[in-house]
Amino acid sequence: MPLRLDALRFDAHDPLLLARFWGGVLGREAAGDSLDGAAEVLPAEETGFGLRFTPSQDPKWGQNRIHFDLTSASPDDQEKTVARSLELGARHIDIGQRPEEGHVVLADPEGNEFCVIPAGNTFLADCGFIGALACDGSQAVGYFWSKALDWPLVWDQDEETAIQSPHGGTKITWGGPPLLPKHGRDRLRFDLAVPGHGDQQAEVERLLSLGATRTASIPDEHGAVVLADPDGNEFRLLPPR
Repeated sequence: MPLRLDALRFDAHDPLLLARFWGGVLGREAAGDSLDGAAEVLPAEETGFGLRFTPSQDPKWGQNRIHFDLTSASPDDQEKTVARSLELGARHIDIGQRPEEGHVVLADPEGNEFCVIPAGNTFLADCGFIGALACDGSQAVGYFWSKALDWPLVWDQDEETAIQSPHGGTKITWGGPPLLPKHGRDRLRFDLAVPGHGDQQAEVERLLSLGATRTASIPDEHGAVVLADPDGNEFRLLPPR
């Protein structure tokens, strides 16, 4: 069985606060862990991915390399998502978007950017509420993740790429050059899960052969191997469970 996108991991100054915010925006259950201060938002469906929030006091530098594109069923639905987000603690931000583009750009309580996309977006049709994880990245990194997750390419044009699970759901997109500058570890990162009875070390070797690199010599305290994709974006490979 292929690797699974288990969760999107956030560095957070207040993990439980962010979990409650995103749980409220997405209509999902949020829970905290009193032992290590982490929190999570559970997946909405069996094939979806969760959100994990881990304590970090590192400052946010510049625009994140990953953000959510949330979809809308109608103009009224878009307004409701924006209003709910603002009520929960989001704020409007300007990253150079043009009014005619129609999407609303917001930031969560710790400044992580996300977009609320207007109704009628054909590219994100049938993707669900989280239409896309929109990433800053090269064409090569799109090819890497397609092979790493065994998700087919659904867009490959002008150095922009996108992949989607064969089962549907959220797309992962990469916008091509120019790439945003990187300041230390990314605040949002992928957690991948090795299927039960799978071989974590064999998967590490496969990912290295695809162009990943090691960023740590030993697994972390949870037994996860920390790697980076060809663009230098860190991700964790969790052991089978």
